[in-house]
Amino acid sequence: MQILSVVGNRPQFIKSAPLSLALRNRTDEVVLHTGQHYDHELSQVFFDELGLEPPRHRLEAGSGSHAQQTARMLPGIEAAVVEEKPDLVLVYGDTNSTLAGALAASKLRVPVAHVEAGLRSFDRTMPEELNRALVDRVSSILFAPSETAVGNLKDEGITEGVHEVGDVMLDANLRLAPIARERSDALELVGVEAGSYALVTVHREANTMEPALGRIVEALNALEEPVVFPLHPRTAAAIESQGLRLAGHVHPRPPAGYLDFTALASQARVVLTDSGGVQKEAYWYEVPCVTLRENTEWVETVEAGWNRLVGTDPGAIVAAAREATRGPEHPPLYGDGHAADLIADVICTMEHA
Repeated sequence: MQILSVVGNRPQFIKSAPLSLALRNRTDEVVLHTGQHYDHELSQVFFDELGLEPPRHRLEAGSGSHAQQTARMLPGIEAAVVEEKPDLVLVYGDTNSTLAGALAASKLRVPVAHVEAGLRSFDRTMPEELNRALVDRVSSILFAPSETAVGNLKDEGITEGVHEVGDVMLDANLRLAPIARERSDALELVGVEAGSYALVTVHREANTMEPALGRIVEALNALEEPVVFPLHPRTAAAIESQGLRLAGHVHPRPPAGYLDFTALASQARVVLTDSGGVQKEAYWYEVPCVTLRENTEWVETVEAGWNRLVGTDPGAIVAAAREATRGPEHPPLYGDGHAADLIADVICTMEHA
């Protein structure tokens, strides 16, 4: 069986790792890297650190508007599908790479499998929300990470081909988090001690525009503890172009490789983020999370008391960060760490496999 896996950004590299291992020796997997994140620390480093096979196809989607980026990917993905003749195209999450991969495959009448199907923030102003909803509509197999995701699909009339399997990011987390804490010297390089700092990530387009980014920086500058701030390339450019200044206790850093980021996130006192994936990672590390958004697709982390939605109001961010505490309980969320095996079993028992 031939599979074409389309990846393009940090979370997709992480998600693809355990699944690629689970599919190894059972299928012929070909990887296409769209180049959506072209910075070395956000792309090649994941192939190096996670032991992934190098992609056979590489595109150079680069930056630009969502429509422009998606349009640039389509011809290259279409050409790869025509060349490889896969039985299935595998896409992850909710990025422009996800949408482009699903559209190109479905136009060529190749079945699409969507890993992380059924997530909804119910905020159509988010490009990610449009991407995930559209991809679910054209997918033949939908791998949902939670009961909530399955319910969202059912509410939209999608019940065929739906499988609740858990989250492949948990698979990677359980495997690599202990290694990260052992091997990484990220805390020493920044000069912080475990449990005594805040870790921040900001990358969503809405949060890198005025006035949102200025409000977030204002809040970070008002915190008393050290703040470790690995900068996404978009965020770094926006801080410079907007003339924003970070206080001395805020430590801007280059984008972190997976092992370094895992070491930093798992040992922080609190995580502040606008990333969906980081919200889950914080939960699994049992680190309180403050989400710099008004909504989240990972509602279970909020319901469990480990995640707080604050938007970009400086006062709310500061208060939430200062008050952040561990939740009263820590129920298992998003599976048991064997999502990749479940997905591989479904794929390899398909009728045409």
